[in-house]
Amino acid sequence: MTDERAVQVHGQWALLRFSVISRLLAQPAPPGELAGELERLAETVWQHPVTGEPVRFARSTIERWYYVARTDTDPMRVLRRKVRRDRGSQRTISAALAAVVHEQYTAHSSWSYQLHLDNLAVRVAEDPRLGSLPSYASLRRYLLAHDLTKQRRRPSRELEQRAAASRSRREVRSYEAEYVGGLWHLDFHHGSHKILTAGGEWVRPLLLAILDDRSRLLCHAQWYLDETAQSLVHGLVQAFLKRGLPRALLSDNGAAMLAREMREGLARLSILQQTTLPYSPYQNGKQEIIWAQVEGRLLAMLEGQSDLTLALLNEATQAWIEMEYQRRVHAETRQTPLARWLDGPSVLRPCPGVDELRLAFTASHTRAQRQSDGTVTLEGVRFEIPARFRTLRRVDLRYASWNLGHVWLMDESAGVPLARLYPLDRARNAEGVRRPLEAPGPAAEAPVQTGIAPLLRQLMAEYAATGLPPAYIPQEEDR
Repeated sequence: MTDERAVQVHGQWALLRFSVISRLLAQPAPPGELAGELERLAETVWQHPVTGEPVRFARSTIERWYYVARTDTDPMRVLRRKVRRDRGSQRTISAALAAVVHEQYTAHSSWSYQLHLDNLAVRVAEDPRLGSLPSYASLRRYLLAHDLTKQRRRPSRELEQRAAASRSRREVRSYEAEYVGGLWHLDFHHGSHKILTAGGEWVRPLLLAILDDRSRLLCHAQWYLDETAQSLVHGLVQAFLKRGLPRALLSDNGAAMLAREMREGLARLSILQQTTLPYSPYQNGKQEIIWAQVEGRLLAMLEGQSDLTLALLNEATQAWIEMEYQRRVHAETRQTPLARWLDGPSVLRPCPGVDELRLAFTASHTRAQRQSDGTVTLEGVRFEIPARFRTLRRVDLRYASWNLGHVWLMDESAGVPLARLYPLDRARNAEGVRRPLEAPGPAAEAPVQTGIAPLLRQLMAEYAATGLPPAYIPQEEDR
């Protein structure tokens, strides 16, 4: 297993462990009921993060995870799995079997790795000349190394029909988190009023709203011109800075919500990311109630504004949220969102600083360092690696696809940044000024070697001790 894959597997294990105990962290069990909750979790079947097989965990194991993560401000860090000693070793498959693998993938590119393996097992049983059957992990590594990844089938109405069938078999119930910060909702809403941009265009803005499930408090809301991961992270970070870190986050399956920067950022902050089922918007119904109030009250009061701009819309939205919505009694909770938020109970955690949040919402990438000039290429831009890291052949990097002004060289095993990288400055390098290279190890004066080397001197002594005559006839000039 490569170092990159090992780090990924450890993160998957940490996420699984966090998923197992997340409910206990978000809703601490009352005194005397923890044992029952642990027994229930021990009977639950989970999905193995690597093989996908069903797996269970003992009560003592879950209890150990809970007590380790309960008192730590970063549960994902303490729940990571240790790196195996045999990482980096791979098993090769025979040339005949490799040809069968490529042939099978060409015919069925939408098959899963497990389905490929099951069909290869039949082929190997029928023809022993193909060699031994590789394991699931070995076959998966081989397919990924040769870019034989699973391809998606063309979308159809089958998923929609399957979701409708699932709803007909299971009842739908309302729910509410027991603790403030136990669950947040977020979604985008297409506004009904157009705004005038600085470029002289009329566009329809989108409102990002982040809602606490228990209190119905709007943690943050802001209008944007697009529904991208950049806008989502921009608004979500402001919610964290204003309110703190929640335990779980529920959203739909939009591209912005499933972006790498978003998924990895929430995992690094120990926030469980949950998504609604396809074609099941009722699961995020509390957000739909917010949209009705935004359209019926906020935007209704802006109908008389002829040249509505994004800045004015956001200013009016903040005033309406903080002065009316947060202080108005909710019809279901019988409290104002602000009062219910303050009354708790709360499982919120302190929010880290802006720099830590910027580093968290990035995507991890691995690149090979160019040995000629110590650079790597990201999104078509070359970045310089500091000379003290010139011995690294492959480097771990973090950056957001929309912000190449902040790129970090990482030690992913420890989760800490080693250095910030900057784009290659060709004009400055053309000045010819170069820093002296520091030795990768402790500097020491090289001793002056004189005479015969120790190993050869030992061999000559051993040969002389045998008593054998020289195995050559010297010439006159050799004497």
